[in-house]
Amino acid sequence: MGRTAEKVQTLIDENPNMEGAIAVVLRESDGDGEVEWADVRDEISSGQWGRLIEKGILVDGYEGFEVRDREEVASVVDADGTTSTPTTGSTSSDDDEESSWSKWDKMAAGGVALTFLGYAWGPARDAIGSTMDLFLGPLNDVLPFYAVILVLALLTGLYSSLLQANLMDTSKMSEYQGKMKAIQEKRERAKERGDDEAMERIQQEQMEAMGEQMGMLKEQFRPMVWIMLLTIPVFLWMYWMIGARGAEAHLQEIGGIVMPLAGQVEWTSGVIGPMQAWIVWYFVCSMAFTQLMRKSLNISTTPTG
Repeated sequence: MGRTAEKVQTLIDENPNMEGAIAVVLRESDGDGEVEWADVRDEISSGQWGRLIEKGILVDGYEGFEVRDREEVASVVDADGTTSTPTTGSTSSDDDEESSWSKWDKMAAGGVALTFLGYAWGPARDAIGSTMDLFLGPLNDVLPFYAVILVLALLTGLYSSLLQANLMDTSKMSEYQGKMKAIQEKRERAKERGDDEAMERIQQEQMEAMGEQMGMLKEQFRPMVWIMLLTIPVFLWMYWMIGARGAEAHLQEIGGIVMPLAGQVEWTSGVIGPMQAWIVWYFVCSMAFTQLMRKSLNISTTPTG
């Protein structure tokens, strides 16, 4: 089995729906040997199209894309019994359904909107802060406040990394990026040879692909909703303890901390412009622990190749 055939077999093993997508591409490219996205977009999903480009099964032709090592590809598909194109009209909708938010994701987004009230409305901040104090108060009783912030930063860094790793589909983002890169390269070649007709087709294809960017943004934002849902109440508890924005402080001893360059400062003192010391300390600890967690747990949040 050749290298291209192995790639095809791997794609089919990973996702059986790719078998039908490859059959569609083979059929549409049977005439002049080339196929364009406009020829197959009604039968396969954009994710499948991007996957074929990313894996090098579809390569740039003169005006469209060609199937690399067509005989090898056809032999694998035929060997698996795919001699006719299945009705893959639901493939695109299935792909969209997989990338759409569940009802729990939408409920989490609603919860985030409600907790945001705590930043602007004192009663909401007091309600959330006093509720969180039931869980975090015992920790504050045994540790100094700077250590409490350190522990909270560690926990937020841990669950942020885990949520991003499990809820963000980096393969979908990789497919989109691979597709956009291939279109851009094809556009540059058409521009070099002065093919205005090809430029118009490529521009239309590019506009259609740009419409898929919203799906990519949804994939990126999905874990952020859950991270904010868990983090905002913790942040509001620290607000509540410190007594930010002129509110009553609930920390028994406000005290302060010794910070590099700034020296001894109170928690409510501005360190970086209007940013108070406790906020700076939290963000420094959170960013450091988040990077440490990702490295130690080998968690990647960037698109996979």
